[in-house]
Amino acid sequence: RPEPIRTLRPVSAMIRPAVVADADAIARVHVRTWQAAYRGQLPNEFLAQLDRDLPRRADFWRAQVAKTGGPTRVFVADSDGAVVGFASVGPARDQADASLGEVYAIYLDPSRWSRGHGRALFATAATALRDAGFTAAMLWVLATNARARRFYEAAGWRTDGSEKVVQQGGVELRETRYQVSLVAP
Repeated sequence: RPEPIRTLRPVSAMIRPAVVADADAIARVHVRTWQAAYRGQLPNEFLAQLDRDLPRRADFWRAQVAKTGGPTRVFVADSDGAVVGFASVGPARDQADASLGEVYAIYLDPSRWSRGHGRALFATAATALRDAGFTAAMLWVLATNARARRFYEAAGWRTDGSEKVVQQGGVELRETRYQVSLVAP
């Protein structure tokens, strides 16, 4: 059953390039979002232990932000000095097509869902890919993540029929690929 349509509150977050000092906050958003978005899709024990993984995730994001440049970028949604979401983009990782960019990650703290922050962050990510010269973009999403799939489809992205199986939390999960043209019609 589809979720009811909610009245959206105005966006009150600024989208900006991430800086290394944002890494801890990015890691916290990453974990909190996984714990909320993937409840019922991944084992509860796996989701609960993600908090112990925060230092490793923060180190990962510090390294990612430090090496951004050119077409690889990390953006954050900043609300009154607090990072409430992030997106990471760059060249498609599993494609030989140099004209294809990828949204590697987009996560928004669950307390900020349905307020417009995600749309602003996603639009910034797509614009960054287009500005980097990519003519199309792709992303992977869990096939069972109906909320995210509705979000991508509302933004004009469509599944292209490609799927892959990944391992997370001791479970095999099916991911579906979405794509969009970045060329104006």
